[in-house]
Amino acid sequence: MTFTRYSLIYGLLVGAVIAGIISTLLAIFGEEGPFATYWFGYLVQLVGLTFVFVGVKRYRDVERGGVIKFFPALGLGLAIALTAAIAYALVWEIYLALTHYSFMADYIDKVRHGLEAKHTPPAEIAKQMAEMQAMAEAYKNPLFRIPMTMVELIVPLGLVVPIFSAGLLCFPKILPARAAQ
Repeated sequence: MTFTRYSLIYGLLVGAVIAGIISTLLAIFGEEGPFATYWFGYLVQLVGLTFVFVGVKRYRDVERGGVIKFFPALGLGLAIALTAAIAYALVWEIYLALTHYSFMADYIDKVRHGLEAKHTPPAEIAKQMAEMQAMAEAYKNPLFRIPMTMVELIVPLGLVVPIFSAGLLCFPKILPARAAQ
């Protein structure tokens, strides 16, 4: 039960940090704000995912006496990342509902305008728009959309951060547990 408790607490913290930062910036700047880039989105996710490291370290120090092997640390890190991805997907679903699911239409318009600004040939624009429309149709299905949203968080950083955390924290001399005073 302790493992589950840590994954829920720290996973929800990750989700809250990511959702809090993104929703605050959306409220202040809107979707066209200076922070509306992929790189900034990944930076926010990385900041939130620091709680994977914190959660694994706390588990190692409090529950395991300051020692943890790589695979148990990795398992906890991945469980925290999975919990965070579920929270992230649920917040995204709420956002979509509040905006009447206009994300894909807005995204397709932005892609079209970007292609037109680059003077892309009309045939190429038509081909890419047909592909985007097919994706928009699939995106209407929550069984497609929710896992796709979760993969945004889990695949790139939700795997790297737990591996990094487990790799470091399996050495007890790295950030050792403090003795009670």
